[in-house]
Amino acid sequence: MAPRGWGAALLLGALLRPGIAAAQPTRPAAAGAPAAFFGTYRYVAYTVYDHTDGDPPTHVAGVGGTLTLFPTGTYDKRLRIVGPNGARDFVQHGQCTVRGDSIRFAFTDAQGFDVQRGTYRFDAKTRRLSITIAGYPPGNRGVYELVVARAPTTGSYTPR
Repeated sequence: MAPRGWGAALLLGALLRPGIAAAQPTRPAAAGAPAAFFGTYRYVAYTVYDHTDGDPPTHVAGVGGTLTLFPTGTYDKRLRIVGPNGARDFVQHGQCTVRGDSIRFAFTDAQGFDVQRGTYRFDAKTRRLSITIAGYPPGNRGVYELVVARAPTTGSYTPR
């Protein structure tokens, strides 16, 4: 199926913003992941599963950018989706909590504090990372596929 351009990009915002979780900051916990997990990854694919319309999953074209996960429990996300009307950037800096196969991103942006929750699968041998973020309404989700871009870092992001 052909990508739906901005429709899928706009669904990204709908999946990740409203009603995902109560806005309750928590202490980051990075201890649940192996040391090889931390570093900078490149976004290579993004798929939207929207169960409200009965359509098959949307494989979003034009996905790029990086996600840096720091051992300190912070993260830096710079996701770019290029659609028929240009690029749309999603920039986040916040706390990342990993427990078991669960992952939680807490951040503040122009719309206020938000939390995105989901699961992850990390293959230490290939350094591939798959993150599934729960969407709205329940059952919808976004799946990000990433590959290592740089060796793990030891610092953390500091806003300027």
